[in-house]
This record gives sequence, structure tokens and C-alpha cells, in this order.
Amino acid sequence: MNIGWIVFGSTVAAALAMALGAMLPAFAMGKAISQALDSLARQPEAEGSITRTLFIGLAMIESLAIYTLVVVLIILFRNPLLEYVLK
Repeated sequence: MNIGWIVFGSTVAAALAMALGAMLPAFAMGKAISQALDSLARQPEAEGSITRTLFIGLAMIESLAIYTLVVVLIILFRNPLLEYVLK
């Protein structure tokens, strides 16, 4: 089996995963911030609770992007498919 195709395929898959892994959490963050601002406009007295919940939610959304980056780096630099093919 040609190793070049596996390296090419894993590189393309990593690029697509990183594109989606950066784009989708960014949309989710925009939606969360939009909803938080809408909530603050409707109930300004609940600012502390809304802000705290927003920051926790944003941290969880950002962790998805970081996990995607870790998986992409594993695919690029420690590709498990190469070990299978080289046996």
C-alpha cells in the first residue's frame, strides 16, 4: 500500500477537522453571547447569574476547539494508520 496516499488523506482529514473544529465552536460562541445579551436586555437585575453562566458555557465551548486541535495534531504527527501500514 502506498504510504503517500495515507499521509495525504490524513492531512486532508486533519485540515477539514480543524476547519470545522474552529468554525462550529465560533458559531456556538456567537449564539451564546447573542442570547446572553438578549437575556441581559430583558432582565438586567440577573446580570451576575447570566454573566457567570455565560463564561462557564464559553469555556466549555472553547474546550471543544482545543480538543479538536489536539486530535488534529495527533493525526498529523503521530498517525496511527502509518504504523498499521508499515507492519
